[in-house]
Amino acid sequence: MSRIAIIGGHGKVALHLSRILSGEGHDVTSFIRNPDHVAEVTETGATAQVLDVENSTTAELAQALEGHDAVVWSAGAGGGNPARTYAVDRDAAIRSMDAAKEAGVKRYVMVSYIGSAKDHGIPRDHPFYPYAESKAAADDYLRSSGLEWTVLAPGTLTEEPASGLIEVNPANPGNGTAISRANVALVAAAVLELPDTIHRTITFKDGTVDVVDALTAD
Repeated sequence: MSRIAIIGGHGKVALHLSRILSGEGHDVTSFIRNPDHVAEVTETGATAQVLDVENSTTAELAQALEGHDAVVWSAGAGGGNPARTYAVDRDAAIRSMDAAKEAGVKRYVMVSYIGSAKDHGIPRDHPFYPYAESKAAADDYLRSSGLEWTVLAPGTLTEEPASGLIEVNPANPGNGTAISRANVALVAAAVLELPDTIHRTITFKDGTVDVVDALTAD
């Protein structure tokens, strides 16, 4: 059994993930901003802990992460407010990485998105620009953090049920990049058990290959 911290625990991917990990016997702490969500998170088998990551210091985050074996970042500002997007998706995410190091938590999994990169190509006046900039900065910081990182880059998220089947590094993203949130959660749970996924950025969508087989294929 491992102690796993999920930051952004009320998100749809995170709720799936905490249910999977709890079902596997792991001790899951789900950090959430809104105390009204405690009951829903607790129903997944996780321990809900209220923590406003946007306004928490590195030291406060480190204290919260103390004693965990891994961190999964699945938080986000949700768009619509550029200042808050930078504050959560970039700045708070980076503080959480520093906090993980301070707390001695080496394993860190970032839930990002397909196409996250410094050269993302999103125009500066596009509403998506702050998110694209924030995720690129956070992902880059993680890669140079010294942590045992994995960046997950799923395609367009859907509400379809989990199939347990994906395609890694899709050869032709033009054919669509849909991926169910439930499958993203399966991938996040799987990489925590697979040391070979450390120091990898994994791009994926729904496909035809079992999750573990897809992640471990040469």
